[in-house]
Order: sequence, then C-alpha cells, then structure tokens
Amino acid sequence: MYSMTGFGRGEYKNGGIELTVEIKTVNNRYLDVSVKCPRVFSAQEDNIRTTLREKLTRGHADIFISFSDKREREKALRLDEACAKAYVSAAERVKQLFPQIADDISITSVLRFNDVIRTEDVSAADEELLTALNCSLDGAIEKLNAMRAVEGKKLEDDMLSRMGVIENLVAGIQKRAPMVAENYREKLEVKMKKILEGVEVDEGRLLTEAALFADKSNIDEELTRLHSHISQFREICREPLVGRKLDFLVQEFNREANTICSKSNDIEVTRLGLALKNEIEKVREQVQNVE
Repeated sequence: MYSMTGFGRGEYKNGGIELTVEIKTVNNRYLDVSVKCPRVFSAQEDNIRTTLREKLTRGHADIFISFSDKREREKALRLDEACAKAYVSAAERVKQLFPQIADDISITSVLRFNDVIRTEDVSAADEELLTALNCSLDGAIEKLNAMRAVEGKKLEDDMLSRMGVIENLVAGIQKRAPMVAENYREKLEVKMKKILEGVEVDEGRLLTEAALFADKSNIDEELTRLHSHISQFREICREPLVGRKLDFLVQEFNREANTICSKSNDIEVTRLGLALKNEIEKVREQVQNVE
C-alpha cells in the first residue's frame, strides 16, 4: 500500500554537471503531473511525465529540476552576413557624404558591430545532460516511492485498527438487535394497558404489532453485508494499489450504517450506529490518502 503523499530527491554530479530532481506528491483523485524545469529540458517534459506515470497512478506530483553546467566547451559562432553587409554599405555611404573624415573601417571594426557575430543558442540538452537527468529522475522516484511505502504502511495499520473497532460495533449492534422487538412489545403492552385502564389487552393484536415492527426494523441483511465488507477491506489491504477499491467499499460501509440508523427505534442501537458512522468516516479520510 502506498500513500499519495511523499517526497523524493535525486542528484547527479559528474564531469562538471550538477543536476537535481525533486518530486513532491500530494493527494488527488486522478494523476496530475506538473514539471518545472530549465528551458534546455523543455523538449523532455513529455518523457519526464511518462516516466513518472509508469510509477504512479493517483495524486498530484510537482517535479522541480535545477542544474549547473561547468563543462568547458567550444562556443559556436555564426556570422550574420546580411547584417555585416548592411553595416559596410552604411559606412561607405557615410564616407561619400563626409569625404574629409578619415576612413577607419576594418574587418575588426565590422565584427564589433551589434548582431554581426552571434553565439549559437544551444536549446537542446546533449547526451551527458540527458544521462544526468535520467539518473536523477530515477533516483528521485525511487526515494519518493520508498517514502510513500513507509507512509502507506502507517495508513494501513491505522485503517486496520479502526476496522477492528468497526467490527466490535457491528457485533454490539448484532447482539442488541434481537431485543429491540421484545422491548417494543413490552412498551406497547404497558402503553395500551394505561390507555385502556384495566380492560384486557388483546395479546394476539400485540404480537401482530410486534411482528410488524420486527419486520420493519430488521437489520440482519445490513449486518451480514457489513461483516462481508470488513472481510473484503482486510483482503484488499494486502494489494499494492488499493485506493479506488477502498474508496468504493467505504461508500458501501456508509450505506449500510445509514440504513441501520434509519431503521433503528432503539436508543442503544442508534448510539452504536452513530459510533459506527464516526469510525467509518475516519477510515474514509485515511482512504483519501491512499494510492
């Protein structure tokens, strides 16, 4: 089981390249990946997202990439011939207009003019940078998943302990349920005797009313399904990716608990039912953190 919350950091230092990848993940219903990187890695953003999607299925992930490149490399220069010709033509025109001024135009002076010589823009990462990126990304994902696994184990232990509490509450409701109809019959008999003031109460009528009440308030099916849900919950927790399954199952828990509370006409069953709903809600909150 993995938590959706985690952090991982991968580093690469070699041959003048220092590159760091940091990944931070938080809860999200679906997988959402945001990449913040220098322009030199812009072309690699899709590959970065694809690599992370192979390891994650849910959550919002922020990827931060930073690097410094201290390698000694030759600079690539480009001559803008059109710009150079324009400068020389302008200089010759000035010479025609002002022949008295000394002519100091030279190749060196032309090269000093703006935009005549331009440094080539290396907008794509070379093989060494890509190697550094991939190594750092793999390292960050590995540490991220290690942290998510540790957090996932804590979530699993907490949810399974709460499942034990839920099981005890269900057992308490199941123990109390058979008494509800009998208590209702006794209360109805006392009430009828008080109203009729000494007139003999029709026992058959009381039994009929009690039977109708028992049928209306019967929660055997709900209790059976809750026991099944508890068993399924424990089985699912053994799987690596459980978030969506548990999310659906907790909804079923809530449905049965709501039905029990709505059918209840007994203070003790209602109290246990509300306590049950409270524990289910705590489990639901934890499930939102699970991938």
